[in-house]
Amino acid sequence: MSFDTTAKSVVAKARRLVIKVGSSLVTNDGRGVDIAAVERWAEQIAVLHAQGRQIVLVSSGAIAQGMARLGWTTRPHTMHELQAAAAVGQMGIVQAYETAFDRHDIRTAQILLTHEDLADRKRYLNARSTIYTLLSLGVVPIVNENDTVVTDEIRLGDNDTLGALVTNLIEANSLIILTDQAGLYSADPRKNPEARFIAIARSSDPELETMAGGAGSAIGTGGMLTKVLAARRAANSGGNTIIASGHEPNVLLRLAAGERVGTELRALVPVRSARKRWLANHLRLHGRITLDDGAINALTQGHKSLLAIGVVAVDGDFDRGDVVACVDQHGVECGRGLINYSASDTRRIMRQPSNRIAEILGSMSDQELMHRDNMVFMRRAATAGATANDAEPPLSIDLE
Repeated sequence: MSFDTTAKSVVAKARRLVIKVGSSLVTNDGRGVDIAAVERWAEQIAVLHAQGRQIVLVSSGAIAQGMARLGWTTRPHTMHELQAAAAVGQMGIVQAYETAFDRHDIRTAQILLTHEDLADRKRYLNARSTIYTLLSLGVVPIVNENDTVVTDEIRLGDNDTLGALVTNLIEANSLIILTDQAGLYSADPRKNPEARFIAIARSSDPELETMAGGAGSAIGTGGMLTKVLAARRAANSGGNTIIASGHEPNVLLRLAAGERVGTELRALVPVRSARKRWLANHLRLHGRITLDDGAINALTQGHKSLLAIGVVAVDGDFDRGDVVACVDQHGVECGRGLINYSASDTRRIMRQPSNRIAEILGSMSDQELMHRDNMVFMRRAATAGATANDAEPPLSIDLE
């Protein structure tokens, strides 16, 4: 698909923005909070705020700032040391933002999230309601992963992912990822002089992952690959992503004015309902069920509810209400949703008609194994061999 490279930036018409700032920018490559940089971003966000735009800021830097305060020159690897650094550093990060925004009479709020906050339906809705309330009050929420309590099992992994999930959470129009690079190139420009700058592309283009391969800096955990994957995730709810240098003068104001700065990765799907947005971006699935061809056609073509008779295999140990993947007999995911029966009960009623559920289980809570209102469906297959705990969301999902 070709794009009009002369068109204005997608940020020009965006009324709700998520702005993610990387660790190296916030902490001046790990030397401590860059007060001047924080003040520049606050000044730009204040202008956007005055234009009536709602802004959520996702800021990295707590661990890097903690390292600077503690005199550590190398990022620690053990969880308790990372948590200690985050606890120390978060104080400096919050103080810097609070002081900078106060100069523009803008109140800020600290929001610390973990994967569990976004995976649990009630906590997801609570976080969403809180952020919506803050935005309605004219407050700028500053979001970070709750590194002081996070563990390997519940961590999101990087703030690029967090930025995308917040974009989904609040139905933002665009995600702006500010980094220390100009944007995305076809190859590493430091190693390949023939590397081509990518000005605009589809978020779902699989070639972007190859172009973006590589790790992050010694200070942060991300890299260009995490930004590309974040763009894909944001696109699942219709959010566009811009990857641009935070060193560009007035980068936020120029984007808002329509200037195209950095790499623009466009979403090609409509904005989705909140419940199905949550399902589409669920990071950890609790299991998977394998469907026969008839069930898959009913789901993807007829947008029907899933019945137990269409299930041929059950993997995992899930409970009623968990998010479970639906896969074909080659292991390719074709949908996901909230399941109405536990794994053990599903094994007992699979391949059986709905009118036999009560007879088999002794009672029947629902006729459907998954109701269509609690499901999302793939428009095209994801990568074959995906596992039940695959962290990547589907590239393109059809939401009725």
